[in-house]
Amino acid sequence: MDNFLNRVYWGNTVLQYLFVLAGLIIAWIGLKIIRSVVISTIRKFTSKTTTSYDDAFISVAEKFIIPYVYLLANYIIIKQLSFSVRGQRILEVAFTLVSVYFLVRAFNHLLHYSIQLYLIKREETVTRIKQFDGMLMVVKALVWVIGLLFFLDNIGYSVTTIIAGLGIGGIAIALAAQNILSDLFSYFVIFLDKPFEIGDFIVVNDKSGSVEQIGFKTSRIRSLGGEELIIPNAELVKSTINNFKRLEKRRISFTVRVVYDTPPELLQEVPEVLKAAVEKREKTLLDRAHLATLADYYINFEVVYFVLSDDYNLYMNIQQAILLDIITAFRARGIKFALPTQVNLNAKNEAEIKQTIESDVDSKN
Repeated sequence: MDNFLNRVYWGNTVLQYLFVLAGLIIAWIGLKIIRSVVISTIRKFTSKTTTSYDDAFISVAEKFIIPYVYLLANYIIIKQLSFSVRGQRILEVAFTLVSVYFLVRAFNHLLHYSIQLYLIKREETVTRIKQFDGMLMVVKALVWVIGLLFFLDNIGYSVTTIIAGLGIGGIAIALAAQNILSDLFSYFVIFLDKPFEIGDFIVVNDKSGSVEQIGFKTSRIRSLGGEELIIPNAELVKSTINNFKRLEKRRISFTVRVVYDTPPELLQEVPEVLKAAVEKREKTLLDRAHLATLADYYINFEVVYFVLSDDYNLYMNIQQAILLDIITAFRARGIKFALPTQVNLNAKNEAEIKQTIESDVDSKN
């Protein structure tokens, strides 16, 4: 039996292998007991607190810290065996790689979990939280790059040389991807400043529609005609955006033109007719209705009122009803509108009369 235990395989005796195996088993059992005791104790403590951020720590501990402690214990025990130089190097590189993996995953998970709790505490919408998840991918990618550089440094590569090379290449890439970086920066501005959100109806320059998606480079808007508009984020940030989703009330101003032949007593009735047409509608607030100007070929009345809703269809229905009431009231009173054709005709007649007078003067001379 002693001879068997003292036999050497790959530089270690059978007895050494048995000690390592026993150590692994004891370590796993002990860590399992500690895990159940520690986690349950922490849970009892955090259940009495009002903050939710300690839940993030428990989540990281369960998913990453405790598994890494298992790994560390195994590594320490296995290192008691004798390995060749190459085997020792492979073991160290593998442990470093797994350590960096756990470290980066734990940091990203803690960051993501904590910020999600913060957004929920602020009562952000599910859509906004999903938007942030997309933005956080960039931060996570940066953390992975830092982790990779840390790993390369620990296995003997010159990180300074690598960073210098990346710096030169990074400048070239930045110049080539200037527009992409501008759109990406604009995405952060849109997310943090919130000029619009998914579902909002916006007007940008001559484009309008409902926001369907806000991406890293472009945002997608569904127009009233049904087509999808794809607009770069940089263009959106630089433009004036009219967001009708946040419209609490809509101001409407329109004019009514009547002919100069209208008797003065009827002209005095026009403001009252206009006021009545507005005030009889629900969800309207009259501002004013007055005779505004005496133009060359018509008398101009101006009406200003508010629709107490952001519903565009409701506004159009109210405006339509008001205009129909005005037409009906004017016809009942015999008040005539000054149409553009009448204005053009009067101007044409005036020009013809002027030309005739000039011709008569020339003939007499």
